[in-house]
Amino acid sequence: MNIGIANDMPLAVEALRHAIAARPGHRVLWVAADGEQAVDFCAAQQPDVILMDLVMPKIDGVEATRRIMARSPCPILIVTSSVGANAWRVYEAMGAGALDAVDTPTLAGPEARSTMDLLLAKIDQIGRVNGVTEATRAPAAFTAGTGMLAPLVAIGSSAGGPTALATVLGALPAGFKAGIVIVQHVDQSFAVGMADWLNGQTALKVRIACEGDRPAPGEALLAATNDHLRMAANGKLAYTREPAETPYRPSVDTFFHSVVENWTGEAIGVLLTGMGRDGAIGLKAMRAKGCYTIAQDQATSAVYGMPKAAAALGAARAILPLPAIAAELVSRLGTQRAA
Repeated sequence: MNIGIANDMPLAVEALRHAIAARPGHRVLWVAADGEQAVDFCAAQQPDVILMDLVMPKIDGVEATRRIMARSPCPILIVTSSVGANAWRVYEAMGAGALDAVDTPTLAGPEARSTMDLLLAKIDQIGRVNGVTEATRAPAAFTAGTGMLAPLVAIGSSAGGPTALATVLGALPAGFKAGIVIVQHVDQSFAVGMADWLNGQTALKVRIACEGDRPAPGEALLAATNDHLRMAANGKLAYTREPAETPYRPSVDTFFHSVVENWTGEAIGVLLTGMGRDGAIGLKAMRAKGCYTIAQDQATSAVYGMPKAAAALGAARAILPLPAIAAELVSRLGTQRAA
């Protein structure tokens, strides 16, 4: 993989070079000493992934990510001294289009090897995602809305997703009739923090999805492990390692297909901003089942990859700007009367 580094700290750049050199097939394409250089270098020589620091001269990593995604979209991995200490900046960067985040590896000390291995694992995962070819499969045939369960809204998102999710959830009323399940491409180490952050953006209750949970009106459940989230035949949520070969973890397609297979109530599928194609085939299967399906439009997507793939497949019955999605959901599902 050709890798771009955006970091103004020589010691950090040396550590990143050292880690990259340990993996045959990886090479440093360029090193940018500030965010502005990173934007220009990416436009001139687009790498397979950029290792982006958050704090840099001229423009920071969040703004550099935003400009790169607007000008020459490229997979971006945030690499910062402490992900935990910079959690809100990390969420901003992910909202702008970054895929994941990891601590900067160290060159010496007892944790040097483990920090380097974690960085390489993140790079490898991004590489697998970029090279994946989604296989189609025929959805099961049945009729939507045949059960007595509360309606379900299944939402998938990736790069740019946190901000998009906050926009949609923030516009939904506390009495929203449907249960919501969200599959966002995010490492399990960020899931709890993201759920807490989203909970502060909406009148709904947002929390991580636990094994055995059942979607409930007025509540949004966020997939929270590196395994896939599935809807089981009893209408409860479960985590599974399979399909093991799927590079997107958790996979939107896996969850959407499980809704097609096992959910007997009314369901709406929503596919938001993201890089790649994950969720497009699953959304197509939901539409074939008879579910109403929505994809975010190009103009409001931070990264027009997943919703673009859905549009190309004819998977979405409606292609809507982000601010209109919540209103469409309320229009179709309504709200509960106050007790």
